[in-house]
Amino acid sequence: MTSAHTDTTPLPSAAAPSPRLRYAALVMMTLTSFALVTAEFLPNGLLTEMAADLGVTPGQAGQTVTVTALVGLIAAPTVGLVVPRMDRRALLATLAAGAAVSNLAVAFAPELWLVLIARVLLGIALSGFWAMSLTVSSRVAGPEHLGRAVMFTTAGVSLATVAGVPIGVLLSSFADWRMVFVAAAVVTAAIAVGLWRLLPPVPAEPATRLTTLLDTLRRPGLSLGLAGHVLVVFGHVTAYTYIRLALDRVTLGAQPLDEAGIVTLLALFGVGGLAGNVIAGALVDRHLGVLRAAVPLLVAVSILVALLGTGSAWVFGAAVLVWGTAFGGWLIVLNTWIARLAPDRLESGGALVVVGFQLAIVLAAGIGGLLVDAAGILQTYAVATVCAAVGAVLFVSAGRVAERR
Repeated sequence: MTSAHTDTTPLPSAAAPSPRLRYAALVMMTLTSFALVTAEFLPNGLLTEMAADLGVTPGQAGQTVTVTALVGLIAAPTVGLVVPRMDRRALLATLAAGAAVSNLAVAFAPELWLVLIARVLLGIALSGFWAMSLTVSSRVAGPEHLGRAVMFTTAGVSLATVAGVPIGVLLSSFADWRMVFVAAAVVTAAIAVGLWRLLPPVPAEPATRLTTLLDTLRRPGLSLGLAGHVLVVFGHVTAYTYIRLALDRVTLGAQPLDEAGIVTLLALFGVGGLAGNVIAGALVDRHLGVLRAAVPLLVAVSILVALLGTGSAWVFGAAVLVWGTAFGGWLIVLNTWIARLAPDRLESGGALVVVGFQLAIVLAAGIGGLLVDAAGILQTYAVATVCAAVGAVLFVSAGRVAERR
């Protein structure tokens, strides 16, 4: 575990420290992540309507979400390589505009294959944004406030979970699903303009190329930490993807949960995510060592408690709330640790984080489905717990390796 001195001393960065936080720019980063993540998971809430209109099965329509993760796995490490000299403010604005075009294309696509092609553009925008968010956050806030800046960016994910997709579902009850995507396109286009006007200029890192990514991976402890990251996210995604099956086993008293109870427990995860963003963002710059161990371990423990507590709505609800809080702080802790480990490679570090995240999602989508069908939900949660726990141990060990070297 890091010493107090290590946790509080700002490390040098290519980005000059800002005398004060640019809150308008940080809020714009929040809105960008909110809009992109909402668009990513809109098909989850509109699946039935989309499938019926496009003449496909719900499973086929669900591939509109899968394709964004697969594209992101490729796009995250390559976006910066394609435009190595482009100002990152202009790049983020361009990516947001591309997401707006994607949403609009989905709204008017007559067949599923055209929808999938349109979603490729969204996958590029999503991964490009997350890959560049670390270096942009450092430029906006300076290295001494990087954890707080990352908090603003990741808060959009929790907001999308709590409000973004539900708002899309609500709008679909008044209008066609295609109009929901038109609305998403309009909002994202407005955000693209806001990014251009409110973000400061962010020069690209020099000599950005594939060998830079590989060299960054060789930093002491980094590859081990990223392996832990993949396992923690794999455990989380595997468990959360099939949380609806776990909720079917939860009882309140002697009765199974009704729809209102299920919605309430699901909302607790989003509420926890928002709380985790705020708590981790407030503490991480000074107490990274503690959070580096506590956050991933809490993810594993809360999944285990959810597994053991399916007989009680109160126990399961408490576990879900802690689970959401812990995972809400995970990316803040991870990004801050990588920024301290490789302050001169923020773009490469950010790209590697996204690659690990997308890889975990793709693996969880395939392996998790096989586990649920072959073994059941309890066994699936047990595997998710073990993977998250092993990932937590690897991540803590990676920090110690980095300190020794």
